[in-house]
Amino acid sequence: MMKAVKWTEDDVRFMREAHDLAKSAEGRTTPDPMVGSVLVKGGRIISMGYHGEVTTPHAEAWAIQKAGEEAAGCTLYVNLEPCCFFARKNNPPCTEAIIKARIKRVVVSMKDPNPGVNGKGLAKLKRHGIKVDVGLLEEEARKLNEVFIKWITTHRPFVALKSAVTLDGKIATRTGASRWVAGPEALRYAHHLRNIYDAIIVGVNNVLVDDPRLNVRLVKKVKDPIRIVLDAYARTPLKAKVVNSRGGRTIIVVSQRAPANRVALLAAKGAEILTLPAPRGMIDIRSLLKELSKRRMTSLLVEGGGEVNASFLEGKLVDKAAFIIAPKFFGGREAKTAVEGKGVAKPAQAVWLKSVHLERLGEDILVTGYL
Repeated sequence: MMKAVKWTEDDVRFMREAHDLAKSAEGRTTPDPMVGSVLVKGGRIISMGYHGEVTTPHAEAWAIQKAGEEAAGCTLYVNLEPCCFFARKNNPPCTEAIIKARIKRVVVSMKDPNPGVNGKGLAKLKRHGIKVDVGLLEEEARKLNEVFIKWITTHRPFVALKSAVTLDGKIATRTGASRWVAGPEALRYAHHLRNIYDAIIVGVNNVLVDDPRLNVRLVKKVKDPIRIVLDAYARTPLKAKVVNSRGGRTIIVVSQRAPANRVALLAAKGAEILTLPAPRGMIDIRSLLKELSKRRMTSLLVEGGGEVNASFLEGKLVDKAAFIIAPKFFGGREAKTAVEGKGVAKPAQAVWLKSVHLERLGEDILVTGYL
């Protein structure tokens, strides 16, 4: 049995610094994980590094490079196991850099679930006489890289479902009007989510009614998500903002029944056309997720209407949900709700959220949890 490590206050403090560094690149490292590292000697931080973007140096290598000769004898704190293979020409194995720098101790939050690593990096460091301690703030580390863990272990994107609803569960009035259900703080939060997920998806009805841009506007911009529209019959208007406004590239997902002339016109507007099976006129979501994973998209934000939301939930394809509840009522038996579809027959069959977290967004309440 492995002996439990007695973590010091300094261990925890320096590892939290590494986590914060990793999170500073949230949404920019796809398909890589977020990694931060801190080099410490004599209780003092010598240098720090983080994996800023997919083409930039890895966190450990960056910190070691900045430290120079001072790296010798240091303790390295890093939220994820150092890699032991060539990811790209400009990113050699971090284990080599650690060994070469003569680092004395490496503290790691969690093993890398990537089958190409998964303990091999730690084993190599130990073989070279480096003290390795694993498990500090592991739960926080797993949450930090929940997107990467899902993608690398299942070959499927991490799916987050976001919706803004009234107290009576409505996402629009009986006339279809939905701007705005929630307040300005909630809207900024929604744009924050767009800012950190690889792609955003809506149904064509959302495009027809609201004509959204699906880009990032209300927060400090890092990147726009790839815009995906589920549109089995290619009904997206040629003047729609999703194919004419600034933002990430647009993918229109159609079925083989989509009129060829409509598909050609949308492609001429610059939209990428993806043809997938659509039983009963609904795009097959599992096929879509497989296709997105092949394209190295690790995360997907669902901002669909009730039917799109239901298709993901009924297929048990949602990993995380974020519901913004506005303290107001719309009423109306014809008004749309956040989750349509067939629904469950008995209360005992309800879909439950786990690890639920509540917070205020102005006058609204944000409820997040995992499925």
